[in-house]
Amino acid sequence: MRYFLILIFTFITLQAFNVNIVSSTVANGRTTMMTFDKEKGVKYQKIVAGKRAYQIFKHPTNSHKMYALLPASYYKKPSNQKVEILYTKNKKAEKKVLFFKVEDGKYKKETIKVSKSKVNPTKKSVKKRTAKEYAQAMKIYGTVTQKNYVSTPYIIPLSSKITSSFGKARVYNNTLKGYHSGTDFRAKIGTSIIASNDGKVVLAQDRFYSGNSIIIDHGEGIYTCYYHLSTFKVKEGDMVKKAQLIALSGDTGRITGPHLHFSARVGGVQVDPLQLITLLNKNLYGDK
Repeated sequence: MRYFLILIFTFITLQAFNVNIVSSTVANGRTTMMTFDKEKGVKYQKIVAGKRAYQIFKHPTNSHKMYALLPASYYKKPSNQKVEILYTKNKKAEKKVLFFKVEDGKYKKETIKVSKSKVNPTKKSVKKRTAKEYAQAMKIYGTVTQKNYVSTPYIIPLSSKITSSFGKARVYNNTLKGYHSGTDFRAKIGTSIIASNDGKVVLAQDRFYSGNSIIIDHGEGIYTCYYHLSTFKVKEGDMVKKAQLIALSGDTGRITGPHLHFSARVGGVQVDPLQLITLLNKNLYGDK
């Protein structure tokens, strides 16, 4: 079974600046995109939204364009988000300002029962471990590889029923503990898990909450993550191809039963992985 996400894309063109905004309204936890026409004498630098800056890259399939991804944090409240586009024209620094609307994703809640030790770990050794793992992950997500490893559309890591979608508020043992940061696929232990696209394995290790985990760097600030695995088929530093077997599914980490948790980051921001894939495929890689 293949997962299809239907989106309505709105194109807004700023005539004086030659930038297109894909979907000027975006829900919290999802991503929108800007594309820029290359112009003589113009050098695009970055876009700034709030306290975050995002790089502008060469369009992977159109040599006449540039692009930038603009993720909206799950915790972003409904608002009109100011965006500054920084560039130089004939070596003179310039700036353009525009706005896009962040709306409430209206995510549902789900209640989960797990071991108390997995909800509120009290052992100093566990707290030290989880803090170290978090810092390691944030360092990875904060790294923007300038090379784009991807040239063809993304795929999902397995064809299976989705058992929990992105964004649901997570209530562990009657205590609200954040939100579901990815998409869960039904997968009995030992199910083959494949890479969503080409990239570099930047993490392959056992972690307290996510169990056996793999993170793939696809370049230009895009990462996909594969959690609760039983067996690794790749190691850190490996270059992988789209659809390559990278692991077998499992039930490791904070989990109620075997499944695959699939998630994504853009510019360090956690986003809906399936919406991101739809956005990238439709607007960068020509998947109709």
